[in-house]
Amino acid sequence: MKVRPLHDRIIVQRLDEGEQKIGGIIIPDTAKEKPQQGKVIAAGNGKQKDDGKRIPLDVKEGDTILFGKYSGQEIKMDGEELLIMREDEVLAVIESK
Repeated sequence: MKVRPLHDRIIVQRLDEGEQKIGGIIIPDTAKEKPQQGKVIAAGNGKQKDDGKRIPLDVKEGDTILFGKYSGQEIKMDGEELLIMREDEVLAVIESK
């Protein structure tokens, strides 16, 4: 299903951080923290100002981003857990070399 978020919202797919080990102990999935890194899979057209002009988003589809622990709203689409959040909640864009 193809979805386009409205205004300054983005849809993010969390990136797995792999298996976490602390002191040689493997942490079960239920005790792991959710990753705070994700990939933008869809972005809105930007925020609309009072005069009708649009402010384009700084993030775009395909960007890898960092976001806060409690950012966004969890949604489920096609059996996959995604986040929908405002661009304001994005802390940084990870740029690869």
